[in-house]
Amino acid sequence: MKKISKTTTTTLATPALVPAKKTPAKAIKAPAKPAAAPAVKAVPSATVTTKISAKINVGFGNTLYIRGEGPGLSWEKGIPLDCVADDQWALSFSETARPVVFKFLINDLTWSIGDDYIVQPGKTVELIPAF
Repeated sequence: MKKISKTTTTTLATPALVPAKKTPAKAIKAPAKPAAAPAVKAVPSATVTTKISAKINVGFGNTLYIRGEGPGLSWEKGIPLDCVADDQWALSFSETARPVVFKFLINDLTWSIGDDYIVQPGKTVELIPAF
């Protein structure tokens, strides 16, 4: 019998392809949104009333007037004050944002002497003008 020799060839084993491990994708953060500004609630503004009163007796039949710079005032024509007593005159301004500058006049003709008066918004003053 004839010897049969077996020839073996060795082939190198190639490693099996193993799928790569999937690593979780890093979460992509959206750019941070700016913090929302707190809601501004509309607050009803308190009415600012400026009150001017003058303590003077201008005589029966006469009226005390005011001229100046402020709501409804001008230096050309006066506004009469309300007579609240024999020797008390008063006037109120609503919603003044700036100081009121003024002078008193009797019958819108005779100016009070001295400097102009100034009252800040929302304040109450009682003055004794001289003529």
